Amino acid sequence: MNFAFIIDPIERLDPGHDSTVAMMEAAQERGHGVWVTRIDRLSVQAGQTWAQLTPVQIQPAVLQQGRYAIPQPWYQLGAPSRQPLGSMQAVFMRQDPPVDTAYLWATYLLDYVPKSTLVVNQPAALRSANEKMVALQFPDLMPPTLVTGDIQEIREFITQYGPGVLKPLGGKAGEGILYLDPADRNLNSLVEISTQGRLPVMVQMYLPQVVQGDKRVVLLAGEPIGAVNRVPKGHEFRGNMAVGGQAVSTEITERDREIAARLQPMLQTAGLYLVGIDIIGGYLTEINVTSPTGIREIDRLSGTQLGQKVIAWVEEKCSKFVSAK
Repeated sequence: MNFAFIIDPIERLDPGHDSTVAMMEAAQERGHGVWVTRIDRLSVQAGQTWAQLTPVQIQPAVLQQGRYAIPQPWYQLGAPSRQPLGSMQAVFMRQDPPVDTAYLWATYLLDYVPKSTLVVNQPAALRSANEKMVALQFPDLMPPTLVTGDIQEIREFITQYGPGVLKPLGGKAGEGILYLDPADRNLNSLVEISTQGRLPVMVQMYLPQVVQGDKRVVLLAGEPIGAVNRVPKGHEFRGNMAVGGQAVSTEITERDREIAARLQPMLQTAGLYLVGIDIIGGYLTEINVTSPTGIREIDRLSGTQLGQKVIAWVEEKCSKFVSAK
């Protein structure tokens, strides 16, 4: 089979951290052709999505004494060629957020990949499932949450529930997340900066359990396949690894499975096959659908091979497409 990965420029990827590289490695090890492209290399002609595809050979990272040893160079690119994405058996949309205009338009272009090619995750679902907002379909699983651009509503919310955490709806990797204290004289200014006077933001009740970790659970077809705890360092309240959170081994709990089971029908129906959910103190806080990470850390800490598990699932899914023809 041939698999295409829509990614950021490959030289920006971190082979010791990025889940995309783990999946590319696994695909190669399982005998598949691995191709890369970018959202600005997509086009639609005669009702089909095309891309400038470049074959890539990966030199796999090696886990040694709890750390990944990265060969240099870790990848080698072949000659690019323009091909229909329908010539691939699967396409992985792994462009990192933000979900800006370029990202959204790329999902419209991906609508014209033929149904015989599996797209992970489905483009229509990527458009509709804002990573902050989509979890609001399950309010009983979440901490008290408000989405608004109104300063007075935010002030009333944190007066009722205590300190809150403000999240930009289009943020990623912990960027722009603020701790809101009702007594902070800068509160109005913080909200004004975040909302830019017109944008809604999400405010959630601050969960003190975050000091024990912000758990990332990776779901494949709605089933939890691995988890990592991200523990804030020092005075930081954010556990995101991008802002220095420490990855710590953890187990998938019954509560995690309960949350996943509630989400599974929605995820399956939408075509959100590979997602990462964030859980703090037993509460669901986000559903990450664009390019969820955590696979490398889970494998390193738990001895798993989640990239292999994802690619095996994709193989099975693609084989059903073939048998249905």
